[in-house]
Amino acid sequence: MRVPEGYHLGGSVGPIPMSRWDPCARFTGDTFWWATHTPEGPATLALRSQGQELTATGYGEGRGWVVDQADAVAGLRDDLTGFAELATAHPVVREVARVHRGRRIPTTGIVFPRLMRAIFEQKVTGKEAYKGYAGTVRKFGTPAPGPLDGLTLPPLPEVIAAQPYWVFHPFGVEQKRADTLRRAAVAAAAIERCATAAEATTRMRSITGIGVWTAAEVVRIAYGDADAVSVGDFHIPNMVAWNLAGEARGTDARMLELLEPFRGHRGRVCMLLEASGLMAPKFGPRMPIRSFARF
Repeated sequence: MRVPEGYHLGGSVGPIPMSRWDPCARFTGDTFWWATHTPEGPATLALRSQGQELTATGYGEGRGWVVDQADAVAGLRDDLTGFAELATAHPVVREVARVHRGRRIPTTGIVFPRLMRAIFEQKVTGKEAYKGYAGTVRKFGTPAPGPLDGLTLPPLPEVIAAQPYWVFHPFGVEQKRADTLRRAAVAAAAIERCATAAEATTRMRSITGIGVWTAAEVVRIAYGDADAVSVGDFHIPNMVAWNLAGEARGTDARMLELLEPFRGHRGRVCMLLEASGLMAPKFGPRMPIRSFARF
């Protein structure tokens, strides 16, 4: 596959793994490895970057499916139409769009692993979320096809649905999130059949325990929805308010107001700000309020 000038594989597929230690995805040298269940069976996709070329190799029963999906996983189907013009509306957005012009939003086409991860991330620290996610994958996942040792397929939804809630306790997952995960697993097949991000969002939000934040975290990557905003996030409203209005603290309503000029790409703007590390200042008891350098 020929990639656009300046394309960055790591920045584009970076949202897929949950940290560099994700059992289901990793980088080795210039190659990104991703293990998943597909409609055609278990598979591993290897994406190797060499200059302006990206080579996709599939392994396992679902290898044809993942190779066909490879350009989407790499973010090469990401539709940037109109974003360059919208980005000029604010100097910070214009600058982060320039600096991260090689970053694309991936479309995995697979919902349940992303939904499982998002449920584990609900209202806990990143460390706690990773413990729940990685523990569950290692307990209920299976070895991924292909030559990479240690790569793991995510658990099948029916395996998760069959577990009692207390099985997840050793991984730091309390009953509320465990029950939400089990309900999501029961509904996974129906969600996977959804043709659009909007349809998937509606179906996911009909499940007790899944709200707008969780749904947005899923459709942004599973469907490549560049407009999905994670309303309810602890950090993002402050980040948006700080960078777009110079306000150190923001609400969800204020965040959406500031992002409105970028409708169609609101989630992209948030991702670019995060990628740039442009977070709002942290006010501690001994930290005076002061100016922070911004683009």
